[in-house]
Amino acid sequence: MTQPFSVPRRLIVAVGGNALDPAEGRGTPEEQKAIAAATARAMLPLLELDNQLVVVHGNGPQVGKLLLANAAAQDRVAPQSLDILVAQTQGALAYILAQAFENALREAGNPRHVVGLVTQVEVDRHDPAFANPTKPVGPFFSEAQAKALAAELGVTVREDSGRGWRYVVPSPKPKHICDVSLVEALMCGRTVVIAGGGGGIPVLRDEAGRRRGVEAVIDKDLTAAVMANVLGIRDMMILTAVPRVAIHFGKPEQLDLARASLSEMKRYLAQGHFPAGSMGPKIEAAIRFLETGGRRVIITSLETAVPALMGETGTHIVHDHEAEGEDEAAADANSRLLRTPAALATA
Repeated sequence: MTQPFSVPRRLIVAVGGNALDPAEGRGTPEEQKAIAAATARAMLPLLELDNQLVVVHGNGPQVGKLLLANAAAQDRVAPQSLDILVAQTQGALAYILAQAFENALREAGNPRHVVGLVTQVEVDRHDPAFANPTKPVGPFFSEAQAKALAAELGVTVREDSGRGWRYVVPSPKPKHICDVSLVEALMCGRTVVIAGGGGGIPVLRDEAGRRRGVEAVIDKDLTAAVMANVLGIRDMMILTAVPRVAIHFGKPEQLDLARASLSEMKRYLAQGHFPAGSMGPKIEAAIRFLETGGRRVIITSLETAVPALMGETGTHIVHDHEAEGEDEAAADANSRLLRTPAALATA
């Protein structure tokens, strides 16, 4: 068991897009609303806390399906640019989540409000990601299906962590959260704020301060890290498909991590333990968050979010000096956490 800690006054929670549209479903409105309701029930103890809470969600499956629909119907309906598709998923998912969160709160007799914001996020026009698409989005395909779609529709496809083939799109790093003062104003009034959905709508800013959209999908965990640092939030929780981060994932020597220092996670990342497009961006976001003022990152599953917040499960990543003195206990905990491999989630 990791060391428990007091519930933070300010908290940011990043929820993966696959948690709202899992691969085994079709992503119908009924499915998405039912999954959002289940998410709200699991997060209800967090929603009911007397704290300042921001929720950032992914949109990989949803925006990928819109890309597919866009391409398939381009002879009948004018295709939309990727920034507009991100905005569409951001608005739709914020609506679904906000409604589910408020319904769960009302059923519990809690009057707390939830609001979803359309969030633009500035990126660097010279980011090398624009020339190297790596962000997996949309449904999974077989290799033959994916290559046929690539030839037919002109999209880029790539194998995704052994789980199938998907579209990949540019994923520049977030540089600045636009209008973040509005998030803070709502947050300080105890409104639960859903912001930065899908990593935010990617925009460029010119010398006159004018914004324009750019075709990309930003990683939502990196956006959550930047937003948290700007807002002075020192604790970040990243929800994924597994209760703990693992090294040697999927191998007989798999080791789940209960607690790890910043230096350890940087070393594990450099050693290639965390694939790009799945756990890699989450670890990169955790490192960025801690290196720019954050105190603690918890990575766990939706189902174990509340126990993890109390220090009972999850992977807790902290600064090296905070890990000192607990290394022996953490090593003992880690050594006892060899588990059956579970599928990694994407953003």
